[in-house]
Amino acid sequence: MLPARVCSQQGRPGRAALKFRGQKPMEKRVDNWPEQLRDLWSGEIEWNSPLARWCTLQVGGPARAIATPASREELQSLLAVLARLGVCWRVIGRGSNLLVSDAGYEGVIVMLGRKFAAIAQRAGGKAGEARVQVEAGCSLMKLVRWCAAQGLQGLEFAAGIPGSVGGAVVMNAGAWGKEMSEPLSAVTFLRGSGEFVEREKGGLAFSYRHLETEGMIVVAAEFLLQAGDRQAIDIRCGQLMRDRKEKQPQGLANAGSFFKNPPGSPAAGKLIQDAGLKGVRVGGAQVSEVHANFLVNTGSATAQDFLDLMRVVQEKVFERFGVRLEPEVHLL
Repeated sequence: MLPARVCSQQGRPGRAALKFRGQKPMEKRVDNWPEQLRDLWSGEIEWNSPLARWCTLQVGGPARAIATPASREELQSLLAVLARLGVCWRVIGRGSNLLVSDAGYEGVIVMLGRKFAAIAQRAGGKAGEARVQVEAGCSLMKLVRWCAAQGLQGLEFAAGIPGSVGGAVVMNAGAWGKEMSEPLSAVTFLRGSGEFVEREKGGLAFSYRHLETEGMIVVAAEFLLQAGDRQAIDIRCGQLMRDRKEKQPQGLANAGSFFKNPPGSPAAGKLIQDAGLKGVRVGGAQVSEVHANFLVNTGSATAQDFLDLMRVVQEKVFERFGVRLEPEVHLL
């Protein structure tokens, strides 16, 4: 998932209202903005589309519009039009780390997907090195497979991690003791002003499950990888994917690890398990019986079910261990 930009929301939030992230003031919205958007932007738009279709938790109400730019230029022009119309917007990738309100989103979801997913390779600074440049909408698994096919090592740890490259960079996604910040060498951002900015790794501020984007959109990333044996890379990726499947729930919609691992404490999954919460349900949402840090959709869950279950887990873990779990999943 990528950085957000949303306008202030109207209405009366209930007891369990979702917390909005990244709120920023917008210009006054044009009343007939959907018609204006159709006239001013020629890219692909889907109207009143349920976000449950686009998020791995399979919950969430409709977005007024989902816009899918196919190039950096289309993205630039789209954001310029949305600013002119005063419309709320949010950029997402593959929806693998996102919990969307049942009310949906009264604005434009900007989706960087398969049309925004080019991969290119150029020589590194030393023998045996290669720089791989990839657009933000590329799936992380596609990038891992592409690198393996080229005999490039350094991203094997990401095998099986869902979502897009852009989302993985913004979240500083990781597994097996490694994070995206390690092989990454540069990130290209788009400012709100419409200017593209490339920052080398030394100018980026990474932390656990976070990249400081300063409100900019990640549009591309570059990774510094090493030449290796293609067969050995394939074997390593396959083994890590099998290990993931053994330890994580299969066949039930989920968003991956739901909570961040708290610093200085056991992992979130262990805390949840030791609090006796495996299998606990709220409506159609359940704490996985396979891995306690996965909240799964048993088939009939709503976003509110997940939000209520999240709070149950937070309260019980805090009562038992004095640790306040913070969601890794973003709330929209």
